[in-house]
Amino acid sequence: MLSNFVLYIFQGISVTIAVTLVALPSGLLIGLGLALVYNYGGKWAARLAGVYSLLMRGVPPIVLLFILYFILSGKYINLTPFWAGSISLGVVSSAYQMEILRGALTAVGGGQMTAARAVGMSRMQAIRFIIIPQAVRLAIPPWSNEASIVLKDSSLVYALGVEEILRRAQQLSATTQQPFLAFGTAALIYFVLVFCTNRGLDYLSAKLKLPTNPV
Repeated sequence: MLSNFVLYIFQGISVTIAVTLVALPSGLLIGLGLALVYNYGGKWAARLAGVYSLLMRGVPPIVLLFILYFILSGKYINLTPFWAGSISLGVVSSAYQMEILRGALTAVGGGQMTAARAVGMSRMQAIRFIIIPQAVRLAIPPWSNEASIVLKDSSLVYALGVEEILRRAQQLSATTQQPFLAFGTAALIYFVLVFCTNRGLDYLSAKLKLPTNPV
């Protein structure tokens, strides 16, 4: 009985991971583009990117999820609950990832761009081959926190009926009248997923960190 109970919730892990794997990379692509626009696109482009970031960070993810699914999906585009939830989480995350990447790009310093241009690189080549690789290394530690947030926020898609971990725990709680066991199991699974994600990104950050010369 208990094994079947836990197994039913475990079956939602693949859905939770799938939502995260859609939301996090899509947010990264949008966020990187916006960060580049903010840092190198000129004053007005930077202002527009800043307004986008401000709006998205000020809207609760669940509200955007409902807007995308019940309003846009119903009238203009056909989205399943899975895709509506995943895309909306990616859009919200893109604003936070933009700020992370913007800070990392700024931390690289203008001297790198000057040096790249001095050896004959174009502006785009300098950004692609010099600035972005260094910024990525700097962005991994704060980005790991955003990865954890997106992983936990993936539980919000339960509101659309997507059978991820929390939705399955809710169903079992209603069926078995054992809410502590159901939601406690879900909480433990989320903790393990977040812990493994953070440790993996910490390892990646350590491997990519540039060595420093001893003084």
